[in-house]
Amino acid sequence: MDNKSRQLVTNGREEDEESRDGSVQQCLRVLVTKKRKLILHLDLNNTILVSDAATGQGPRTALNSYLSTVSWGRINDAGEWQWVSDQPSAKPPCEDAVNYYSHFGRDGSFSDSNIGQRFRGVFDDHMKLLEWRGEADERFAQQGEDGKDYHWILPSFFHMLESLHLQGRQFCVILRTFGVDLPHVLQSVHAALQGKHPLFPQLQQVQLTTDLTPGRIRCSKRDVVLTHGVDRISTRTKERNIYQYFSSMEGIGGFQDHFDWWARNNFAASGGKPFWIDPTDCSTQHIIIDDNIRLSEHDAIVNCRVLLAKEKGKESRTALTSELYDICLVQTDLLRAIAQKDYFLDCIRLCEDNYERYLRSFQVE
Repeated sequence: MDNKSRQLVTNGREEDEESRDGSVQQCLRVLVTKKRKLILHLDLNNTILVSDAATGQGPRTALNSYLSTVSWGRINDAGEWQWVSDQPSAKPPCEDAVNYYSHFGRDGSFSDSNIGQRFRGVFDDHMKLLEWRGEADERFAQQGEDGKDYHWILPSFFHMLESLHLQGRQFCVILRTFGVDLPHVLQSVHAALQGKHPLFPQLQQVQLTTDLTPGRIRCSKRDVVLTHGVDRISTRTKERNIYQYFSSMEGIGGFQDHFDWWARNNFAASGGKPFWIDPTDCSTQHIIIDDNIRLSEHDAIVNCRVLLAKEKGKESRTALTSELYDICLVQTDLLRAIAQKDYFLDCIRLCEDNYERYLRSFQVE
């Protein structure tokens, strides 16, 4: 029986069965009883940190700057700015809404300004939640612009590590940033996993190793090159090389991504952080969480590639953010990450559920 005569029903449609379709269906059957290993790519600034050493932003400035990216309005017929919602949100509340920063730029004093005053209550509430209680530990706390001590790494991040361990999940955390905070963050996470965080002493029981040596990812028109210690991995010989390297990682590590390449590509997704998924990989699911993931391709931070079967004649295809939004690409809701200890766990659960549906509807192009 040739390929054209073999068919399988997926979501009520008959599709030509090729090797890749069979692999996807096999993954779905295998994972009825076993969950995939999670490879969690997490941004730092405005995802697990409310600060930025590269720009000198403390928590107040960083939170104000973030608020200016999730507050929505439009220019009215009189040429004046008009708010369309009193509630910040990662996604636009209506079709013609634009966020404040797209029109005016990021604003580190947003809630102090006349135009942003309506969001001052949201700002104050979340700054209160960020406050460090008790004696500050410089590994986990930071002093704010007002002299108060605040959490540096969000408690919801440490709660995620503890909870995934208690669930018996196999997972790896890969910190991905354009900034300069990575070495310090790795040291602090390492200390927390030794039981030194006053709010999470039980993390000592989580058997995760921390690789304290940051790696580096550099992009060009020819290839992507990952360097980490003595390892040097390039996509030039095979595009899935770095995907396989990430999939094999254990514990917690980190890489500095290529900001200059993103800037040279006008901050479009095509020049952003390279990220691969393979729908035929039964054993792993890659998820990236970053505040700069947006549905607009001209202002997004992840260059997502879907790996293809060899029979298709090319190694991968570009995936639009909209194809994988809340499946493998998560736009950080920093306000929820501050306020809800289960925020990152909720993101993971949503992505896992949506990934199963994505696989069931997957079609080879």
